[in-house]
Amino acid sequence: MKKVDQMKPVALPMLESEGFDSGPVECLGQTFSSDGARRDHFLGLLREKLQDPEFRKIEGFPIGSDEDILALSDPPYYTACPNPFLEDFVRHHGTPYDPNVPYHRTPFAVDVSVGKTDTLYKAHSYHTKVPHLAIVPSILHYTEPGDLVLDGFCGSGMTGVAAQYCGAAPERYRQDLEAIWEQDGLGKPKWGARRAILNDLSPAATFIAANYNLPFDVDAFARAGRKLLDEVEEELGWMYETRHSDGSKQRIEYTVWSEVFSCPNCIGEIVFLEVAFDPKTKKVKNIFPCPHCKSELNKKKLEQRFVSVYDEVINKTIQQPTRRAVYIHYRIGRNRYFKKPDKNDLTIIKEIEKLELSQQMPTNPFPFNDMWEAPRLVSKGVTHVHHLFFKRPRLVISKLWEKANNIREGSLRNHIKFLLDSHIVNLSIQNRYRVGVSFPYNPLSGVYYVSALINEASPFIAYQNKIDRIIAGVGKYKATSPSYIGTSSSSFLKSHDNSIDYIFTDPPFGDNFPYAELNFQVESWHKVITNMTPEAVVDRSKKNKNIQKSIKDYSGLMLSCFSEYYRILKPGRWMTVVFHNSKNAVWNSIQDSLQSAGFIVADVRTLDKKQGSFKQVTSVAVKQDLVISAYKPNGGLEERFEMDAGTEEGAWGFVRTHLRQLPVFVVKGDEMEPVAERMGYYLFDRMVAFHVQRGVRVPLSSAEFHLGLNQRFAERDSMFFLQEQIPQYDKKRLAASQIK
Repeated sequence: MKKVDQMKPVALPMLESEGFDSGPVECLGQTFSSDGARRDHFLGLLREKLQDPEFRKIEGFPIGSDEDILALSDPPYYTACPNPFLEDFVRHHGTPYDPNVPYHRTPFAVDVSVGKTDTLYKAHSYHTKVPHLAIVPSILHYTEPGDLVLDGFCGSGMTGVAAQYCGAAPERYRQDLEAIWEQDGLGKPKWGARRAILNDLSPAATFIAANYNLPFDVDAFARAGRKLLDEVEEELGWMYETRHSDGSKQRIEYTVWSEVFSCPNCIGEIVFLEVAFDPKTKKVKNIFPCPHCKSELNKKKLEQRFVSVYDEVINKTIQQPTRRAVYIHYRIGRNRYFKKPDKNDLTIIKEIEKLELSQQMPTNPFPFNDMWEAPRLVSKGVTHVHHLFFKRPRLVISKLWEKANNIREGSLRNHIKFLLDSHIVNLSIQNRYRVGVSFPYNPLSGVYYVSALINEASPFIAYQNKIDRIIAGVGKYKATSPSYIGTSSSSFLKSHDNSIDYIFTDPPFGDNFPYAELNFQVESWHKVITNMTPEAVVDRSKKNKNIQKSIKDYSGLMLSCFSEYYRILKPGRWMTVVFHNSKNAVWNSIQDSLQSAGFIVADVRTLDKKQGSFKQVTSVAVKQDLVISAYKPNGGLEERFEMDAGTEEGAWGFVRTHLRQLPVFVVKGDEMEPVAERMGYYLFDRMVAFHVQRGVRVPLSSAEFHLGLNQRFAERDSMFFLQEQIPQYDKKRLAASQIK
């Protein structure tokens, strides 16, 4: 077999300081001669920490060698394992809790721009990603510049981006948001960066978060990325060349592959796209005739054909679906061309199959015993990571990865890998070919799904376009206050009690997304894998009883995480939980976990991603993203309650304090929205939960509570208020009615 030549390390510039200049840098109160010196110092400390067996016993510690964890990490800011420098960060940048410093906020209920088209948001995708522009207003509302903001389920790190955007937002954005706040009767936001603490169980997630939230030299990245692509294309670009009708060589943008089936009646071969595609409508037909026996068929009636292939990696013959290259797409200028593969194209494909893989290509077997998606993959002949790629992209991506590993400077190396892993799924056989859809990347999100029609896109074009997209997004946003990012379970966040100013978090959604197994493909390239044991999911596979998680297990895992949130959040401060699940059992589990941890829910709204607005929830049906506002009671409430625990006065004392925390009036446009938390049945539920969580007898029945509520508090529109809140409510209600 032919072997792809090993290439020399890429000669790339050595970058020095945090700001990518050669001056001294300060980090956690220490001064270093350069950023390289800072990184070397903390890498040495992290290496020592990794030698401690107890450190590796921390819940959620990822699966990976010391060297692979160190290669990904940029300590103290980012570690691809639990961040051992977090306490130092909080001590250095945080403000100790002082009960004498006044703080009061009501739940945030102002329309937001979700920003899904923002170039920064689109620089790198991730599952169920909340746009940073949807988070910025909440951070501005609940915090002051310099405050510590936590997200323990950080995903791609948008909370950290939002925290820094509070200081980096352009003037136009500031003016627009200030106008909205003025219209809604809020004060002017205090602009200035906040400092974020980010954590996630997944190394794939924290790696993306680190690249979004640590200083990023766009110019050095652009030079290195383009140089990398040019060198690999010079060596392997011939794989993506085809000849036009005039004999000229052209660059392939993508190749369409179709699975091959058999007719159940005559056993004749059916190349699905060739038979089912209607050139007039440009769509795949639901019903089509067999080209051999003319019997009427649909896809469900077809019988899958398989081919035996020797896999040199696992040293065995495997069965894979038979696939045929049916179309090649390329451009000449602005003109697009489709052609059927000719003899030369088919010869190139055969030559590619003879080449050996680079050692950089991950060949991990999928952990099927722990996966929901096992049957879907096995049915397509996929048992190992490399089976998700045709041979051509396997060779190109692994060569790019090999060269990226040869970059000496840690930040730049990770920025290039940020580029490379942004297209891993799009360049796999999960990329569907959808007739009539111009967008080149169409994998089905949230699952491992391999279609009968596959779009094998060119890595060279994909990465060239992605470089431009990253430059456009990251280039306009400067990470000036590095976040602290760790990789572990959120049930163990090594921070002081009462040390965090605000929490914005987007936890796992029950059984909606198996994050760990979906990230396994990308994490195999990084060689640091999610520890699935503490993952907060409801297992729907029902296969492995040893790891199977019920709704009760999920609730317990969420309780442990919310309890940790409660411990480190300052008293009287707020947490925003964004949550989506269509099952009421999961929604109830989240509520129970929040209340059992000690939080008091003050407001629940839905985030309308199309309209970019919050709407009050008035039923238990969960069909949109929920925005839950909850607070940690301050010491005054706890002390008063302890004195009156189990008495009627204790119950009414809680209600008075809780009403003070709720918004008085919410209006959207010319419509008044009811504040559901001010209604009697919600107030009763919160009062009961507060007593139960503290192990105290509930002193009032439902009937007694509702009778006392009407006697002690003012009522308007089925909502209850403190007497001093009534003038404000009446004034705003009158103004809203006059507008209508």
